[in-house]
Amino acid sequence: MIRDHARPSRPIRSVSFRRRLIVAYVLVAALSAGVLAIASYLLVRDARLTDSLHASAFVARVDLNLAQDLAPNAQTLAPGGFVQSYEREGSGTHVVLIFPGRAPVASDPRVNPPIPGPVIRLVDTGQLGYARIAVGGRPFLVVGGRAPGSSARLYFFFSEQQIASDLAQLRNALAAAWVGVVALALLVGWVLARRTLDPVARASQAARQIAGGELGTRLPDKSRDEFGAWARAFNDMADALEAKIAALSVAQERERRFTSDVAHELRTPVTALVAEASVLADQVAHLPAGARRPTELLIADVRRLRTLVEDLMEVSRLDAGSEPVMAERVELREFVANLVRVRGWAAQVALAGEPVSLTADPRRLERIIGNLVGNALEHGRRDVQVRIGSEGEVAHVDVADRGQGIAAADVPHVFERFYKADSARTGPGSGLGLAIALENARLLGGDISLSTEAGHGSLFRLVLPLHPDQPIVSKL
Repeated sequence: MIRDHARPSRPIRSVSFRRRLIVAYVLVAALSAGVLAIASYLLVRDARLTDSLHASAFVARVDLNLAQDLAPNAQTLAPGGFVQSYEREGSGTHVVLIFPGRAPVASDPRVNPPIPGPVIRLVDTGQLGYARIAVGGRPFLVVGGRAPGSSARLYFFFSEQQIASDLAQLRNALAAAWVGVVALALLVGWVLARRTLDPVARASQAARQIAGGELGTRLPDKSRDEFGAWARAFNDMADALEAKIAALSVAQERERRFTSDVAHELRTPVTALVAEASVLADQVAHLPAGARRPTELLIADVRRLRTLVEDLMEVSRLDAGSEPVMAERVELREFVANLVRVRGWAAQVALAGEPVSLTADPRRLERIIGNLVGNALEHGRRDVQVRIGSEGEVAHVDVADRGQGIAAADVPHVFERFYKADSARTGPGSGLGLAIALENARLLGGDISLSTEAGHGSLFRLVLPLHPDQPIVSKL
């Protein structure tokens, strides 16, 4: 069990969230721009290639119809001259003429482009066939058909180099535009993330300042957007919190004054009662039999009243900070043994452990250990075990009982003033013993922790530094 009463607040980091926000913004922009660029490129490419196919097919049909008039004389014409009549100067178009039983004749023998097999099969059936191929690294559209009324086959190779060049330029332009969109999205995302998260960072800083005690911290609420409404709500909450804490401080101060005043007012009459009770205690044996029992009860009640007033006086001194620490060297095991013997607990308390020497205030140490052992004897109702040990620069005193334990709902409150648990922990005490023990332990630089389980007893551990300049955090 760890009790840490001065844990510093950790700053809330928003860098990772800002990075995720920027990355998400850039990814959305990049994906959207990429899809748009690819779709635009595919649409333009399909449109250009379709237009090229329609135009080339139209030209091929016209040339095939012209070949119908030349076909009767084609056998007498020189093949080269025949195909040259279809060649268009500077057009980049090549023509291949095939007559059954004769070698193919190309308009430019240096090019000698291949003819795809599927196109040949379509042309042989009398249809117009086409395909796209690459010749010498340049794209061509092959359109073939049979001349009407003739066995001649004509294959036209239309160059699509210009289309490929235009598409390449379009692709490069779209890629450059995509990179630009991503860069712009990165810049815009960074600016938006910063403007969006800066109010969150300011609110986090303000919350840390309020948690640190700067209750006057407020957020600027000039804007009229959602962040302005958030800032106004935060400021309203801070105002309410400051007012509530101020009211609690006033009430706490009033309670402390009341406790101090009551203790001081009761001190004088209680002192007189104690003196009178002492006189009665000496005369109990001489009283009539019927008056002895009421007299004993009266004496016991006066003693409990004296204990309550002493506890209230100590609480008031602790609140006022008027309890000085008078540190000296103490041998802890011997100190606890003497305390148990003086208070008459030797028959009920089992002491174990090793000798431990530390620097502490003996009066406060007696108050702490006496309250812990007295609480265990009062509520545990069984034998109490006290074990002393040390670990590193820390000494510890374990006080364990075999009682019914403490309910889980009561554990967080056992060190509160005037708190009493359920029937398993009730008794004649004032509910101040453990609170006083804890505050004295902290004045010595130590702490007290509790480990308990219903039906299996409780274990209180007092931990103290071996040297008063080394405050520690308790571990159980």
